[in-house]
Amino acid sequence: MRFFVCWLVVGMMVAGCAGTRPKKGGDAAASASNGKGNHPKVIITPETVLVGKVVRVNANARFAVLNFPVGTMPTPGQQLNVYRQGLKVGEVKVTGPQQDDNVVADITNGEVQIGDELRAD
Repeated sequence: MRFFVCWLVVGMMVAGCAGTRPKKGGDAAASASNGKGNHPKVIITPETVLVGKVVRVNANARFAVLNFPVGTMPTPGQQLNVYRQGLKVGEVKVTGPQQDDNVVADITNGEVQIGDELRAD
Protein backbone atom coordinates (compact mmCIF):
# COMPACT_ATOMS: atom_id res chain seq x y z
CA MET A 1 0.00 0.00 0.00
CA ARG A 2 2.86 2.39 0.83
CA PHE A 3 4.45 1.65 -2.48
CA PHE A 4 1.24 2.61 -4.28
CA VAL A 5 0.87 5.89 -2.29
CA CYS A 6 4.51 6.86 -3.02
CA TRP A 7 4.02 6.28 -6.77
CA LEU A 8 0.77 8.23 -6.66
CA VAL A 9 2.48 11.22 -4.99
CA VAL A 10 5.43 11.09 -7.43
CA GLY A 11 3.01 10.84 -10.37
CA MET A 12 1.08 13.92 -9.19
CA MET A 13 4.29 15.92 -8.82
CA VAL A 14 5.45 14.98 -12.32
CA ALA A 15 2.04 15.80 -13.79
CA GLY A 16 2.05 19.22 -12.09
CA CYS A 17 5.50 20.08 -13.43
CA ALA A 18 4.60 18.99 -16.96
CA GLY A 19 2.02 21.78 -17.48
CA THR A 20 2.34 24.41 -20.20
CA ARG A 21 4.77 27.26 -19.71
CA PRO A 22 4.64 30.76 -21.17
CA LYS A 23 6.70 31.33 -24.29
CA LYS A 24 10.01 33.07 -23.97
CA GLY A 25 10.90 35.22 -26.91
CA GLY A 26 11.18 38.67 -28.36
CA ASP A 27 7.56 39.53 -29.13
CA ALA A 28 6.39 43.02 -28.17
CA ALA A 29 3.86 41.88 -25.58
CA ALA A 30 6.43 39.82 -23.70
CA SER A 31 9.05 42.59 -23.77
CA ALA A 32 6.57 45.15 -22.38
CA SER A 33 5.42 42.87 -19.61
CA ASN A 34 6.22 43.43 -15.97
CA GLY A 35 7.26 39.85 -15.35
CA LYS A 36 3.84 38.78 -14.06
CA GLY A 37 2.09 37.50 -17.15
CA ASN A 38 1.56 39.44 -20.34
CA HIS A 39 0.20 42.60 -18.75
CA PRO A 40 1.80 45.81 -20.06
CA LYS A 41 3.49 48.19 -17.63
CA VAL A 42 1.31 51.07 -16.53
CA ILE A 43 2.93 54.47 -16.16
CA ILE A 44 1.04 57.04 -14.11
CA THR A 45 2.01 60.68 -14.54
CA PRO A 46 0.52 63.26 -12.17
CA GLU A 47 -1.22 66.19 -13.79
CA THR A 48 0.69 69.42 -13.31
CA VAL A 49 -1.91 71.88 -14.61
CA LEU A 50 -2.52 74.78 -12.23
CA VAL A 51 -6.21 74.75 -11.22
CA GLY A 52 -8.05 77.10 -8.87
CA LYS A 53 -11.42 78.75 -8.10
CA VAL A 54 -12.72 82.31 -8.00
CA VAL A 55 -13.86 83.12 -4.43
CA ARG A 56 -14.56 86.89 -4.64
CA VAL A 57 -15.18 89.33 -7.50
CA ASN A 58 -15.24 93.12 -7.67
CA ALA A 59 -16.69 93.80 -11.14
CA ASN A 60 -16.43 97.61 -10.80
CA ALA A 61 -12.70 97.56 -9.94
CA ARG A 62 -12.13 94.59 -12.35
CA PHE A 63 -10.30 92.29 -9.91
CA ALA A 64 -10.97 88.88 -8.36
CA VAL A 65 -9.69 86.88 -5.41
CA LEU A 66 -8.53 83.42 -6.47
CA ASN A 67 -8.09 80.31 -4.33
CA PHE A 68 -5.66 77.49 -5.10
CA PRO A 69 -4.86 74.16 -3.41
CA VAL A 70 -2.03 74.23 -0.88
CA GLY A 71 1.36 74.15 -2.58
CA THR A 72 0.15 75.23 -6.04
CA MET A 73 0.20 78.99 -6.41
CA PRO A 74 0.52 80.99 -9.64
CA THR A 75 3.40 83.41 -10.04
CA PRO A 76 2.83 87.19 -10.18
CA GLY A 77 2.16 88.27 -13.76
CA GLN A 78 0.90 84.83 -14.81
CA GLN A 79 -2.12 84.77 -17.16
CA LEU A 80 -4.92 82.33 -16.28
CA ASN A 81 -8.02 81.35 -18.24
CA VAL A 82 -11.43 81.44 -16.54
CA TYR A 83 -13.95 78.67 -17.27
CA ARG A 84 -17.62 78.30 -16.37
CA GLN A 85 -19.30 74.94 -17.01
CA GLY A 86 -16.40 73.95 -19.28
CA LEU A 87 -16.56 77.08 -21.48
CA LYS A 88 -13.92 79.81 -21.44
CA VAL A 89 -15.52 83.06 -20.22
CA GLY A 90 -12.54 85.27 -19.40
CA GLU A 91 -8.91 85.81 -18.53
CA VAL A 92 -7.14 87.14 -15.43
CA LYS A 93 -3.59 88.26 -14.66
CA VAL A 94 -2.19 87.49 -11.21
CA THR A 95 -1.05 90.72 -9.53
CA GLY A 96 -1.04 89.99 -5.79
CA PRO A 97 -1.05 90.34 -2.90
CA GLN A 98 -1.08 86.72 -1.76
CA GLN A 99 -2.38 85.54 1.61
CA ASP A 100 -2.31 81.84 2.52
CA ASP A 101 -3.91 80.03 -0.45
CA ASN A 102 -5.60 83.17 -1.89
CA VAL A 103 -4.20 85.65 -4.40
CA VAL A 104 -5.59 88.73 -6.17
CA ALA A 105 -5.78 88.98 -9.98
CA ASP A 106 -6.88 91.67 -12.44
CA ILE A 107 -9.68 90.75 -14.85
CA THR A 108 -8.16 91.37 -18.28
CA ASN A 109 -10.84 89.93 -20.54
CA GLY A 110 -14.39 88.61 -20.33
CA GLU A 111 -16.64 88.09 -17.33
CA VAL A 112 -15.71 86.44 -14.03
CA GLN A 113 -18.11 85.14 -11.35
CA ILE A 114 -17.70 83.46 -7.97
CA GLY A 115 -17.22 79.70 -8.44
CA ASP A 116 -15.59 79.92 -11.87
CA GLU A 117 -12.66 77.58 -12.49
CA LEU A 118 -9.16 78.83 -13.30
CA ARG A 119 -6.60 76.98 -15.39
CA ALA A 120 -3.16 77.84 -16.71
CA ASP A 121 -3.43 76.15 -20.11
